Amino acid sequence: MASMDTLTIKTENKFRSLISKQAYKKGEVICEIPTEKVVNKPNRYTVQIGRDRHTNVGKLAALNHSCDPNVILDTENLLMYACKDIEKGDELSFFYPATEWEMDAPFICLCGASNCIHVVAGARFLPLSTLEHHFLNKHIREMMIELLENTEQHLVKLKG
Repeated sequence: MASMDTLTIKTENKFRSLISKQAYKKGEVICEIPTEKVVNKPNRYTVQIGRDRHTNVGKLAALNHSCDPNVILDTENLLMYACKDIEKGDELSFFYPATEWEMDAPFICLCGASNCIHVVAGARFLPLSTLEHHFLNKHIREMMIELLENTEQHLVKLKG
């Protein structure tokens, strides 16, 4: 199993990014997702791994968002793997709404992808037509189904 030793953090103009020190083929496991410190509220350095479970991810906190990512964080198996071929020196990125229901610190996306979502606030705020084109973790799929099933209740709450 690959480890975080194959990853390095690059800091440029106060912005951090995660860079691969080696090449990976699509589908190859890059590393495990750390779960030493699991908390019940998100912050800028956590990844949501369950409905009310967020884990500090150490070096992976430098992973930036992209609407056209090259890695997937699989929170069910706690693995990060390549969803495209990755070359040595490439910046690694993932689609934040694949793990995050509601972001602690939403932001404007500047990735430039043709399918850019423009505002990264979490899966809760995106239409199914956007989400269906991305890998989504089990807790995100479950919360999306619950939201759809409770649409009428949500509308009543919004009116009330």
